[in-house]
Order: sequence, then structure tokens, then C-alpha cells
Amino acid sequence: MQKQGGRGTRKLGVRKVSCEECYFKRNLLCALDLEEPCATFRPNDAQLRPPPQMRLVFRQERRSRAAWAFPSAQEQAALHA
Repeated sequence: MQKQGGRGTRKLGVRKVSCEECYFKRNLLCALDLEEPCATFRPNDAQLRPPPQMRLVFRQERRSRAAWAFPSAQEQAALHA
């Protein structure tokens, strides 16, 4: 870090990164052949996980019978006979 004249402005030393340190390159997920890291660069040590999904919770059955049902095979045969 360097402190510049009187106002407290600091210049941080930025470390140069390479594609060899990228998560996607190390896990064979990169299809680019560039000289410098692209905009999607992620450090290999980063824990890249998808966000947690909501849990599927079934509600209690409110009725003991369905409000409607398909006719049985015998009932359908009798209708078309």
C-alpha cells in the first residue's frame, strides 16, 4: 500500500491473476484460449455452489375422496356399446 500526499488516498497493490489460477480452467470448464483472465475469472479456492433450493413441502390431504374421477374401463365400455 502506498499513501499519497496528505488526503489519505491509498493505492492498493493489486495482485496479477492468471488463467491457471481460475476455477473454471482448473476444473476443465473453460473453453476460451486467451492471454489474460476473462470477466468470468473466479479464484480456484472459491467455493462455487448453487444457491440452496426451496424445500418441497406437501400439504395435508383435505378430502378423503377426489371431487371427480375418470370412469372405469367397464363404465367406458358400457357408454360406447
